[in-house]
Amino acid sequence: MGHPLSTRLLRALRGPAALLLTAGLLAAGATTPTRAAQPSAEPPGLSVAPKTGADGRRTWVFRDSHGRETTLRGFNVSGSTKLYENGLLPFRSTADAARSAQAMRDLTGANAVRFLITWEGVQPAPDRIDTGYLDRAAAQVRQFTDRGFHVLLDYHQDLYSSHLFHRGSWYTGDGAPKWVVDGGGYPRESCGVCVMWGQNMLTNKAVRQAAYDFWHNRTITTEAGEVAVQDAYLHQAKAAMTHLRRVLPTSSFRAIAGFDAFNEPYDGGLDGATGARWEKDQLLPFHQRFRAAMDEAGWRDKPVFAEPLVFWNTGFLEQGGFTETGPLGPRYVFNSHYYDGARMTVDPTPAGDGAYAAATGRIRDRAAELATAPFVSEFGHRMTGWGSDRGPWMTRAMYQGMDHGTRGAGWWKDPAASGDVLSGTHWHWDVYSGRHREAMNGNPDKILTEGDAWNDEDHSVVTSADDGTVRLRLDRRALDRLYPTAVSGDTLAFAYEDMARSGYAGEGGEAGGGEAGGREEAWLRPPSQLPGVARLLEGGRQFGVLVWRGSPDAAGAPTALHLPASFRPADTVVAGDVASVRGLPDSGSGSGPVSVDREEGSATANRLLIEPTGGDGVHVALVVGSGAGEVSEAELSAAARELTDWKEAAFG
Repeated sequence: MGHPLSTRLLRALRGPAALLLTAGLLAAGATTPTRAAQPSAEPPGLSVAPKTGADGRRTWVFRDSHGRETTLRGFNVSGSTKLYENGLLPFRSTADAARSAQAMRDLTGANAVRFLITWEGVQPAPDRIDTGYLDRAAAQVRQFTDRGFHVLLDYHQDLYSSHLFHRGSWYTGDGAPKWVVDGGGYPRESCGVCVMWGQNMLTNKAVRQAAYDFWHNRTITTEAGEVAVQDAYLHQAKAAMTHLRRVLPTSSFRAIAGFDAFNEPYDGGLDGATGARWEKDQLLPFHQRFRAAMDEAGWRDKPVFAEPLVFWNTGFLEQGGFTETGPLGPRYVFNSHYYDGARMTVDPTPAGDGAYAAATGRIRDRAAELATAPFVSEFGHRMTGWGSDRGPWMTRAMYQGMDHGTRGAGWWKDPAASGDVLSGTHWHWDVYSGRHREAMNGNPDKILTEGDAWNDEDHSVVTSADDGTVRLRLDRRALDRLYPTAVSGDTLAFAYEDMARSGYAGEGGEAGGGEAGGREEAWLRPPSQLPGVARLLEGGRQFGVLVWRGSPDAAGAPTALHLPASFRPADTVVAGDVASVRGLPDSGSGSGPVSVDREEGSATANRLLIEPTGGDGVHVALVVGSGAGEVSEAELSAAARELTDWKEAAFG
């Protein structure tokens, strides 16, 4: 009664990063048709494997069945899974899933999605698994795997369950089914003085007690008899995985990267322990039990994407991060989220070059200590509301941090220190953004239509036009990025200058012809010691640099980089020690060591292919996009010599 902040301000401050910010506040383009011309071949299966970096450090990365180091980049599909209007699935129909998958592949070159499902959807009653729900999920998953995507399945929850919240509540949740909440007998929920939904995890007794019961496997009474809550969760997970393995074609199942066992775990009560000790005593055993369920369901070759305590990297009152569990090993993936809590609430400063180098470096370091690969399954920023004016470059800086853990201004001086390229999925991609009709907590008087239609969030980087065309809401250059999808050997360093503008897409979205607002600024400028390289980059051109070590074990398949739409093949320049060309020839016999080919499953997107070099030598390739005048043979040769000398000096 009588909240001290206005409703307008409350809505401005809410968002997915709210759960990361709670502790801090307490402490202080038009797409092509929706059907691909031909379904693609399935993506090669992935594994987690070790590698030795340029500095001699041992890390773990994803590798495909050809032994190539693989980077996964894409989006979450989607927060619509939290909505009953969508049947607790990302899409209302298989056709919408196809439309979304095709647009994502064509507009961004993404090769991965985190596909959300919920416990409530799978097990609506204690004695029933809804195979119809799983069949609909499988049909939607296939729209992505048929277009060359890797799919990370995710059991999503926020604040444990929507059924903890009453019709008049300011907030809602998602995850656990009604019968679990009814069996728990929880008090009427109340967040108290909350300005963001994540605070419920710390101050809402009903939410905290429900989470505590889950981690302690409380036995509850249901219409089907007594049930231990965590046991029931693992039972339905095993049943779901068994069913999905049976109904998905072999090619689609092969494209499943793994399973995120529990989104954003929080404790509900530490019993006097630290967060790190709670992870060791409660969270890790749960992940191990989920691992066993995967093995029993026929998912033995796929890792658990294990999330730590959600507050581990909030920047405020941090706890956790699997610091006391010991190594996880390659049957698990260190699965972190990252949101800039400070800039989403109290910090008015913009994000610029290197803003997230330390944060992403910390994720890399934690994974290396845990002897497994890192994955950032959520990152991003709100599209509207307080602080959203700084969002485009916050997004740009997050992608930069995932490409390399150093400032662009210093990358050329010490590229070996930049760390592995991080895989991740942006939050999020919702083709229904701004077009929802969700009765919040079942209340017909609270019909939500704006943004994500969930706790006043608005994070989707896309929306749909009246004709169903998917349109980007950010500058396409921030999302359609050059990145090494598969490297024949080991990636030693990678950096990309996207030149994305600091504003949002214009009328109709940038993909539909509207230009992004704001200004451009280069963050990755070549040093004066490389004048030939600088000449190729004049005029604010987009470019990327890849340094890699060849490997005889990966000599059967080419190195591949996604080529953004702004890199027109006829105008794209490649310079390096493997080959230097002006204009990319089509792939095929006689095309030479560098060529262009269509991305699998895409109608328009391209990939750059570099033939395998064999051996274990170190190689470099500079890839320069469109936008400048003619490049002479002499200029190209000069740049190639400079790059080769630079590579030798930096990597020995």
